[in-house]
Amino acid sequence: MHFEQFYLGCLAHASYMLASEGEAVVVDPQRDVEIYLKAAEANRVSIRHIFETHLHADFVSGHRELASRTGAQIYIGVQAEATFPHIAVQDGFRVQVGKMRITVLETPGHTPESMCLVIADEEKSSAPWAVLTGDTLFLGDVGRPDLSRRYSPAQLAGMLYDSLHAKLLTLSDDVLVYPAHGAGSLCGRNMRAERVSTIGTERLTNYALQIKSREEFVKQLTSNLPARPEYFLQDAEINRTGASALSDLAPLLPLEPAELKTLLAEGGIALDVRPGEQFAAGHVPGSVNIGLSGQFASWAGALLGLAARPVFIAESQEAVSEARVRLARVGLEDARGYLKGGIEAWRQAGLPLAALPQISVEALSDRLQGPGLQVLDVRREPEWEAGHIAGASWWPLDNFKVAPPEIDRNIPIAVHCKGGYRSMIACSLLQRAGFQNVVNVVGGFDAWQQAKLPVVTEKPVEA
Repeated sequence: MHFEQFYLGCLAHASYMLASEGEAVVVDPQRDVEIYLKAAEANRVSIRHIFETHLHADFVSGHRELASRTGAQIYIGVQAEATFPHIAVQDGFRVQVGKMRITVLETPGHTPESMCLVIADEEKSSAPWAVLTGDTLFLGDVGRPDLSRRYSPAQLAGMLYDSLHAKLLTLSDDVLVYPAHGAGSLCGRNMRAERVSTIGTERLTNYALQIKSREEFVKQLTSNLPARPEYFLQDAEINRTGASALSDLAPLLPLEPAELKTLLAEGGIALDVRPGEQFAAGHVPGSVNIGLSGQFASWAGALLGLAARPVFIAESQEAVSEARVRLARVGLEDARGYLKGGIEAWRQAGLPLAALPQISVEALSDRLQGPGLQVLDVRREPEWEAGHIAGASWWPLDNFKVAPPEIDRNIPIAVHCKGGYRSMIACSLLQRAGFQNVVNVVGGFDAWQQAKLPVVTEKPVEA
């Protein structure tokens, strides 16, 4: 049996290919499906089956395009009510692929249609070898229960408890666990960074599996959930019908600097995907910086929305293409184009550049000894609660569709996150909203701690 995990770091998403005797199965494919076609060719197998463990909310799946290009059959849970051609499956459904057996476990909880796939490699044993858990069971966590329009979080959390204890935890401790996401995904809140575990390891170490009562499980799973981006429910609907092929997207148009200037004056969005240091040194006034180095697409989808029509500002044509594909992976498809010639063309056109001042944590500490400086922490709530700078205001980046309230526009604002990526995004959004005295803290809270500067802990009070 051939088994391969494909891990897409920017979305913390894992998909899988399994094959036996020339026939292959793909599970939870990402939007751009060439990687599976190339892997199938390299291993001399034909993709005949595609499984979706649920209607993904954090990315747009490539199941429809992959099926169109290979003739494969798509399988998804009956509760998904999918409208694309598929086989609706229920508990106990089996597919035999060569000497590999795939058995469906219906595991509602993260979503009503969630399922897990139990894999047996019959060349070695008829007993289960691994389970692909989708978003039901993660390494160190379980799926969030608030992604349904039909059921309340408490109802889904109750279903999830039953699915875990009546289905997954009946598997042997040595069965390998392969989830659909890892650390950094918003589909859970406490995932580990490893890519594989076992039922036994999760039984002993996963906090959610230590909760003994269903009532307490529901209470904990529905408390302090991370913010749910608006595009999550939209992506689930796209996946219910099946997304179009990436090749169907209209080509991106090059825009001259003067055209971009006009668009910005009309309220358009310029999305600068360069590294933060380059953005800070000089950028198009009013542009938003979300660097390609981090969770670019997730933040763009959450902060700009799927209806946004950004103009890319990038270092190269390759970076423009990468940005386009990465946004399409979350369903943001209608980009207007890109700034022809990049930031240098803007400069040569004689148009003004804006800068973003930066400050070291040592200089910030010195400045805080006197008046006249606000500190804004844009990390998530668990990060804030673990420790923060005394006197700082808290407004997580997830909330930045609305400018932080009670922030004085006339007093300089020093913005920080953990390491600098999110704070640069926040600074650019503040500048776009008209805040003039914005400063980015280099290295963020990590640098503050490394410098052994004082830290306090308390429950957050939003700015």
